[in-house]
Amino acid sequence: MITRKRRLEGATPSGAPHIRQKNHTPVHTQFTTNGQTGPKNYRKVLFMTDREDPPIQPIVQTIARSIASAGGRAIIVGGWVRDYLLGIEAKDIDMEVHGLPLPRLEAVLGTFGGVITIGRAFGVLRVKGLDVDFSMPRRDSKIAAGHRGFRVEFDSDLDFEAASRRRDLTINSMGFDLLTGEVLDPHGGRADLDVGVLRATCPERFAEDPLRGVRVAQFAARFGMDVDPQLIQLMTGLDLGELSAERLFVEFEKLLLKGTRPSVGFELLRETGLIRFFPEIDALIGVPQDEKWHPEGDVWVHTLLVLDEAARLCDGGRDDLILMFAALCHDFGKPETTFEEGGRIKSHGHNMAGLKHVERFLGRLRASNKLLVRAVKALVEHHLAPALFVKQGATPKAYRRLARKLDGANVSMELLTRLAFADHFGRTTPDALQREFPAGETFARTARALLVEQEGPRDVVLGRHLIARGLQPGVHFNAILARCRELQDETGRQDPEWILRRVIG
Repeated sequence: MITRKRRLEGATPSGAPHIRQKNHTPVHTQFTTNGQTGPKNYRKVLFMTDREDPPIQPIVQTIARSIASAGGRAIIVGGWVRDYLLGIEAKDIDMEVHGLPLPRLEAVLGTFGGVITIGRAFGVLRVKGLDVDFSMPRRDSKIAAGHRGFRVEFDSDLDFEAASRRRDLTINSMGFDLLTGEVLDPHGGRADLDVGVLRATCPERFAEDPLRGVRVAQFAARFGMDVDPQLIQLMTGLDLGELSAERLFVEFEKLLLKGTRPSVGFELLRETGLIRFFPEIDALIGVPQDEKWHPEGDVWVHTLLVLDEAARLCDGGRDDLILMFAALCHDFGKPETTFEEGGRIKSHGHNMAGLKHVERFLGRLRASNKLLVRAVKALVEHHLAPALFVKQGATPKAYRRLARKLDGANVSMELLTRLAFADHFGRTTPDALQREFPAGETFARTARALLVEQEGPRDVVLGRHLIARGLQPGVHFNAILARCRELQDETGRQDPEWILRRVIG
């Protein structure tokens, strides 16, 4: 182990291979502003867009009209408004209903189907078969630690400005009146979207839910927005220790999967000191690397670059979260294995040393899917294999055996190749800057030629073949089948009789 060195300043992500790339370019829409800002005169932003109507189901518009007929006002709130203004496909709809007490709202919704109470404590209702949350305006008062430590007060007559003050950021505090086409913006969220700034809706109440610190990091990575200096200061005082692991995992998932540059979010966590609540990640800061292989700087800088490269290689499939967690965790073993010898910095065996830290990190986040933990560990353990296999001239047998190991963890050689590309391009060596990784291309080509790119070989000799040969089942089958498997991997033969003749005659 050697002493950490100062983090390299000014490192920026290099380009990334476009093997599988996601596109998140926001499309901005023009608006005109009318009205005045005041306690009850919200800033109103009228849509001036190519789309005649927002992408809302007709039934939702019908419900909004019924609510209005009953004397209420249905306002879409939260992320849907933000995403629609940015030109991003908006999916989840949260409808806040003003002017109707809860029993009356239930009665109106009941005319459209069965009403489901999602969280009566938070005044959330749903109509069966409709993916829309209907909620009451409310005031939240922090009375204890944790996300359940709030006193909730419903008030159907609460005006929108007061009701939206409890939301974390101004860009999330806007509302959209579906019937009038007005955007209600009492806290300046549209202006902050225009200039690309994340700002607290109510600085005095921002710290009531510490999870907001990780949410800010997620939004910064997702939208490429700057963070208001006051908000940065507010984040430094948050205590993530009172949060449940499950809530943290959800925000980490969003940071990794929705962030076009996840590095922005993680760097913000470092800048505000919140990274200390994730010791396995915090340990990467200042751990030196050999400049020949990593001129970009320490393990932290390299990891951020790898994260951004991996994000560009996500394809929207089920493996994306595995890839992103593996990119984050792939060098967790370097802090304890790094040493200096003969003027060179080395970290032998860091892939294996990191496995316990991966398990501890994901365990602390209480990753509910054990398959995720196993898959991430498999990628971390073998992330050096693509380069080493080509360098050492690995045999087809070695490729097949590796594919089997990965397959046992529900991981493909193709996914391992993607991680290897991210790892290689997440540095500033001349070949990485030129987007050259011949070893990775050779590894992928060989795996494809051997038909193990997507899954490991399937055993062609099974117990039934041995029974057909007159052998009695027993523990001795294990040794025979193991020899058959080894011969299959060595030769690539798919004929069980051919293999059996050479194993048992």
